[in-house]
Amino acid sequence: MSVLSHRLAKIAPSATIEMSARAATLKATGADVVTLSAGEPDFDTPAHIAQAGISAIEQGHTRYTQPDGLPALKEAVSAKFARENGLSYGHENLIICAGGKHVLFNAFMASVNTGDEVLFAAPYWVSYPDMVRLCGGTPIAIPTRAAEGYRLMAADLEAAITARSKWLVLNSPSNPSGAVLTHADLEALADVLRRHPQVWVLCDDIYEHLTYEGTEFATLAQVAPDLADRVLTMNGVSKSYAMTGWRIGYAGGPSALIAAMRKVQMQSTSNPCTISQYAAIAALDGPQDAMGQNKALFEARRNRVMRHLAQIDGISCPKAQGAFYLYPDISGLIGKCTPSGKRLNTDQEFAMAFLEEQHVALVFGSAFGLSPNLRISYAASESQLDTACTRLAQFCASLTE
Repeated sequence: MSVLSHRLAKIAPSATIEMSARAATLKATGADVVTLSAGEPDFDTPAHIAQAGISAIEQGHTRYTQPDGLPALKEAVSAKFARENGLSYGHENLIICAGGKHVLFNAFMASVNTGDEVLFAAPYWVSYPDMVRLCGGTPIAIPTRAAEGYRLMAADLEAAITARSKWLVLNSPSNPSGAVLTHADLEALADVLRRHPQVWVLCDDIYEHLTYEGTEFATLAQVAPDLADRVLTMNGVSKSYAMTGWRIGYAGGPSALIAAMRKVQMQSTSNPCTISQYAAIAALDGPQDAMGQNKALFEARRNRVMRHLAQIDGISCPKAQGAFYLYPDISGLIGKCTPSGKRLNTDQEFAMAFLEEQHVALVFGSAFGLSPNLRISYAASESQLDTACTRLAQFCASLTE
């Protein structure tokens, strides 16, 4: 008899982590591998934030904190929400977790019952459906279209909602597409949600500070304050402050939901890393200029990769307005053969062959629920991006009918 639970059989390993691991294995053999599969900034954590972590150790701040986070960090989060999003949260409305993924899991574990549906736009972040399944729910993907920049349309949301719908997850800017929901988009979605009071909304705003060409960020509780009593607004320091390894996420929402999430956290991880919490205070309360500098670099990299992709036959790609990903459509290349005679019938087969033959790691679109596509992370140096795109062009040109 297997010791593994039935729940575990319902989920798959993260495709993004798997592709990065495959690339690392290949690199260990001495291959010149370019990895564009990871979802993290390639910048160092700003010095004043790192120093705050060091100072916390030196000052003996190495013990447990309150299970749901330091009051001082909650104060910094509250100030951030008020300053940047026009949202007012008291300490009873806030929770600090071990990364954004932890926020999501706590929310689903605290609220999802067997058969409850959780809706999200496709393409979606790879972990959403498996988190929902682990918590006993049913993931429902709502397909979006490249012509609309992969943004969730109100009519599509309306058509997807049923009596079993419990949550809608809005991820803007989006991983993997870089789509950004505009103020008008959110107003249209809010009109739908007002007709379906059983649906709660989880706003995954982790890429908030990475929007381009003057695109303004907005979040649902800000646009539709009348819905705030059923909105959980999630964010974190990982992407904005290049603090992925520090593992601090946070959320603001109705006190009853936050209390339920706190109960889950008490009996699972308890408090997030104390040292990281002190560093997060320095991030939220300290100088913000590094974010602007990193954002400018990301925008330049996006434009650079877009120029490369535009020269490759068989690939089309809408210009992403946020995050640090592009989601090109490769339908013009599906069904072709590599020089070795291997026919590429899926985007997964394309990505695997590209890694094997050209030593570039990308993530296949089927992992994100919309195919045939690739996710390209441009959180890499210009030289790495140029090398990867040159190899992609060569690989595509080598394919035959």
